[in-house]
Amino acid sequence: MALNYGNGENVWMHPPVHRILGWYSRPSNFDLKRNVWRLNQISQIIDNGIYVKGDPAISDLETLNRFPTLIEANLININGFKIGVIADFLFEMKTGKIKYYLVSRANPRIPGSSRWKLNIDNINDQQPGLVFCQSNSLDDLSLIKSSIKNEFLQKGKKIVNKLDDMKNIASNRLEDWLEEDEDVNQNLDFKQNSFYNNERKKSSFSDNKEDDPWI
Repeated sequence: MALNYGNGENVWMHPPVHRILGWYSRPSNFDLKRNVWRLNQISQIIDNGIYVKGDPAISDLETLNRFPTLIEANLININGFKIGVIADFLFEMKTGKIKYYLVSRANPRIPGSSRWKLNIDNINDQQPGLVFCQSNSLDDLSLIKSSIKNEFLQKGKKIVNKLDDMKNIASNRLEDWLEEDEDVNQNLDFKQNSFYNNERKKSSFSDNKEDDPWI
């Protein structure tokens, strides 16, 4: 018979090497104690459920809050400004090694919010509650999961860019048409001037012919 030990609340890790050591769960909403699990107690993970082997250690929230973790730590950019919050991570179950972190723009508890990928080699330093990275903004990171709001903004940017491209194409075509029209007008003026010069030359030749005493 499977026992339900409650929902997982948080993990404890060794931040300097980005390795998960374990996690703790809350038996019920009205229980002040917490069940603490080691990573090697995981039997299997199916969907959102974790199957464990053995019994948990019992602790309290005040003690567990002193455990090191980077979850919900503020992400600080290269200029010293906050650009997001560490929301989650992907790790190897056998070793506990974190492959990369997932970053939220604001509160990671908001359902359906976007997630950006933060690679380990992008991290300069970490302190309790703070993670320092080499990037300047979330746009420098890979988007893993897009929220409805973010998708709407991205589609809006694409539409604006397409409109700008259409305006540029129309403007270039108008400039080409005006240049062609100017060239045509210049050619007409040249032909007209040439016609008048030829007429003038012909009339001058006939006049000279009448005045020539040898003819």
